[in-house]
Amino acid sequence: MITDIESATPALCRLQLGSELRELRLKAGLTSRQVTRKLLWSPSKLTRLETGENASVETADVMALCQIYAADPETTEVLKGYAAVTKTRRDWWQSPQYRPVISPGFKAHLGLEATASAVQNYEAEYVPGLLQTEDYVRVIHQRAHQGLSAEDIDRLVEVRMTRQEVLRRTPPLKLMAIINESVLHRQIGGPKIMRAQLAHIVEAAAAPNVRVQVVPFKLGRHPGMNGAFTIFQFRDRVALKPIIYFENLADGWVSRREADVERHEEAFTDLQAMAPGPQESLSLIKDAMKEH
Repeated sequence: MITDIESATPALCRLQLGSELRELRLKAGLTSRQVTRKLLWSPSKLTRLETGENASVETADVMALCQIYAADPETTEVLKGYAAVTKTRRDWWQSPQYRPVISPGFKAHLGLEATASAVQNYEAEYVPGLLQTEDYVRVIHQRAHQGLSAEDIDRLVEVRMTRQEVLRRTPPLKLMAIINESVLHRQIGGPKIMRAQLAHIVEAAAAPNVRVQVVPFKLGRHPGMNGAFTIFQFRDRVALKPIIYFENLADGWVSRREADVERHEEAFTDLQAMAPGPQESLSLIKDAMKEH
């Protein structure tokens, strides 16, 4: 439960609200279908509420659910408070200037990133987004989003740069990044941009909340070979269990399935154990800088 709703972000309130509503439903012994049939809702409406996907939540919907679940008055008031925050405040990525260039799946990513206490990120093709330089980001978007206007590219770059504020907030997000060695050698934007990008990783890794490891070619087969993934972890692991994020050319999506979470947590733990430690990994990055 959020102890200070007044300072809580809408993204956190949505996630917490969804989690607590789902717990209430399960305690009441009701299935999603039973609830939606009783309220004459579409099944997707309840799913979006329980997964925190709606940009805002109607207080009337929360009250209706609390009544069905026989929630006590105190709990009902707290959940109504969460809903009120989603109606009266906006997360920065919901502003009109950014909404047109952010896909639905990536909005979910931004909400998770803004509320997580720690992120475990394995990347096979690119430098992790939270460690990218502006020039590196711009080249990626120019090639990945051909046809977008220069203005929209600027907006995408702003989104990426604004995201990185989570590493400097209070308390800062803890980032554990593991990068495939190929990322260090792939030319994105030319030698100058790559040297600056690799130098930025080294500088960022000096912060106590950032840990970077590199999976070297010589390691051979490893648990990350099926592709990149991100694990979001939250301070209240009881109410908000870890969530996995994946991405492809079409969009991004999340998984809360316990089996998926366990599989990827194990894979990340294995990668941490197999890869060289942070100091040796930074040496690999510095060596790669000399090659560009």
